[in-house]
Amino acid sequence: MAQNEKELMSVSALTRELHMRTVRNLYDQYLEQAKAEGWDYEKFLRSLLQAEYEQRLQNSQQKRLKTAGFPQYKYLEDLDRNELPKGVKPRLSELESLDFVRQGHNVVLYGNPGTGKTHLAIGLGIEACKNRMSVMFTSVPHLITQIKECRSQRTLHALETRFKRYDLVICDEFGYMACDKEGGELLFNHLSLRTDTKSTIITTNLSFDRWGEIIKDKILVNALVDRLTHNAYLINMNGESYRLKETKKFNQKLLQKDEK
Repeated sequence: MAQNEKELMSVSALTRELHMRTVRNLYDQYLEQAKAEGWDYEKFLRSLLQAEYEQRLQNSQQKRLKTAGFPQYKYLEDLDRNELPKGVKPRLSELESLDFVRQGHNVVLYGNPGTGKTHLAIGLGIEACKNRMSVMFTSVPHLITQIKECRSQRTLHALETRFKRYDLVICDEFGYMACDKEGGELLFNHLSLRTDTKSTIITTNLSFDRWGEIIKDKILVNALVDRLTHNAYLINMNGESYRLKETKKFNQKLLQKDEK
């Protein structure tokens, strides 16, 4: 049989073979619309492919968000910018551009609890996911535990390979739990894999001169601070706790209600 006489596969079969689910699902709908509105072949094809592209983009974004491991979704647009500590306001638009990720610079968000450090870090991580960047979120205590487990299971090399490939790693809650010398060394070695090549965000409730309270080895602490702060954005997040403000507002409403 001549080539042009071969039986053509159906659109449904072709799109299934080519893994074009959106085209398959929308084909009949778009075909009817094309007939009704007089689309030419190019517009019909382009519209279908555009829908497929946008759906794949959305699916990819959702996969990156899920893989990142955020404990919850906190968006930048939900930040009350008027309530943010003064130290972050001048740098916020610069951080939102994500140029620090593209340039491999670190960000250290330091300050007392409840001032929006984790919210800001997650918000930036979500924006990075939306911009097709790979992101990992972890707490520092969890990361140290994970490193120790992988070392004992002899899978540390695989963990290190994945860790240094992420466009952005967010290490939350440095300073809430002390770690032993071994944990400090493992953390230092792990974070050093990304030095000057990939971006890391650290959130901490401690100023740098207090990091020795968490890692008792002074030389190791100095080396860690030096690596993390080289060409980094150091953002002072000290201010009144959001949670404390909300508690005050809540109790004020209760008082007003009682007075009525």
